[in-house]
Amino acid sequence: MVQKKRKHQKSFWHRIRFKYKLSFFNEATLEEVWSFRLSQLSAFVVLAVFAFFLIAITSFIIIKTPIRNYLPGYLDVEVRKEIVQNALKADSLERMLAVQKLYLDNVAGILTGTLPLDSIRTIDSLAHADANYEIPRGKAESEFVKKFEEEEKYNLSVLTPNSAPTEGAFFYKPVSGVISSHYEAEKRHYGVDLVAAERESVLATMDGTVVFTGFDVNYGNVIQIQHRNGFLSIYKHNELLLKDAGDRVVAGEAIALVGNTGKLSTGPHLHFELWYKGSPVNPEEYISF
Repeated sequence: MVQKKRKHQKSFWHRIRFKYKLSFFNEATLEEVWSFRLSQLSAFVVLAVFAFFLIAITSFIIIKTPIRNYLPGYLDVEVRKEIVQNALKADSLERMLAVQKLYLDNVAGILTGTLPLDSIRTIDSLAHADANYEIPRGKAESEFVKKFEEEEKYNLSVLTPNSAPTEGAFFYKPVSGVISSHYEAEKRHYGVDLVAAERESVLATMDGTVVFTGFDVNYGNVIQIQHRNGFLSIYKHNELLLKDAGDRVVAGEAIALVGNTGKLSTGPHLHFELWYKGSPVNPEEYISF
């Protein structure tokens, strides 16, 4: 039985290693033009090597070219960022279209006599947005700020009423950059502009809770953080927001990436504002930039 099994194995290896000759002849002269010998084993090896290289070349082409974006479930970082940006811009455009529709409806009402003529000033204010327009607070944000103000109302650790409290407070520099525009309240510029490298991390200046994230036509991607000591910090013109409303952040934590978004932006930079109990303060008085 053992000898029969060995004989069968020997016959198998002999069969797959047995070489066959393939010849090509000239039909007119019957002269052999070209020939080669090939066994089943060598044919299998050649096909395996060819299949390996074919798979390797195909994988390389898919990985190194935009074809990979068409694979189900695959999106690179840049495509994901563009999707988020487009979604935010689409939401902003929807709001602008709603304002324009309201304006046109009011104009139609004046022309048909259903609206008084003295309302034309209000209608024009809808059509021409102020370049220094401040993002209005939402209902959730207003309730959150009111809650904090109520908590701080009886806080005896507050300093003199003419200054914001800084004792025991440490402000992180939100980004490493050069100031291109300073705080000028008389010109309605309530913050400082810090020129920095694009996509550099924007850091939370203090511990707090994110109360607003969104896209504004003038200021691009905006994020606001409410701090327990009555301060509110605002970061504008970001490329990408890394936090959502309601998230808790710690001082020095990355919350966004420096960008160039919004109509009022003239290049990659961060517009940083610091507010204390509803009033803007000069960030340079609290942070060494």
